[in-house]
Amino acid sequence: MTTRIAMSLTPDLLAAYVARQVSHNFPDGEVSVDDLRPAMPRALERLEHCFSRVDNKYFFDGGQARFSHLHGDQYAMWLYLLSNELFRQKAPADLCAKLFLLNKALHGCDIFYEVELPSIFLLVHPLGTVLGRANYSDYFVSYQRVGVGSNHDIYPTFGEHVTLRPGAAVLGDCTVGRQCQIGTESLLIDRDLPDNSRYIGTPGTAVVRREETFYPLWRDRSDDTRGDI
Repeated sequence: MTTRIAMSLTPDLLAAYVARQVSHNFPDGEVSVDDLRPAMPRALERLEHCFSRVDNKYFFDGGQARFSHLHGDQYAMWLYLLSNELFRQKAPADLCAKLFLLNKALHGCDIFYEVELPSIFLLVHPLGTVLGRANYSDYFVSYQRVGVGSNHDIYPTFGEHVTLRPGAAVLGDCTVGRQCQIGTESLLIDRDLPDNSRYIGTPGTAVVRREETFYPLWRDRSDDTRGDI
């Protein structure tokens, strides 16, 4: 198993590490490296694709994407990607669920393995964050205590370059345009936002301002032609 991303563990050791964690936390049946191996190459490819866009030395050192199993945000993103890739490859639901629950136990974030996050996203110390079955786009950023969910079984839709600040919640029939930010402790429910908006507050008292700047932690990949992965 080979990869272009610099890793704190080799892919085989990483698979063994995850398998031991899952088996220890959910001792109703042993999970082996062989159970995870089919999804590892593709999940690592998706991880590299995502991390190579992050303008932070812990994610991208200027020449190569980097991944440490001891970096909490990175490992939370990894467990989501691995669980989702296993789901895409039609692995047993119990295995996908255990990886989802391991992520929830270790990092306090709830991102079900069937949720389709975009190919480029960033979790920033995502304690208490719940990301539901919305329609997400690339360059999505989620901080701690963020909530994305339904209202009357309708979920939000997000354009590219959306950032949800700590404690923000977006619920229901919302279309959030490109390059928008939802402010700290703000609630957006059943309301659309045009491109380039900063939303601050709650229904009835919210303020919408013009947002001109992109989130600063994304690298300029305008020359990248690989697209989604």
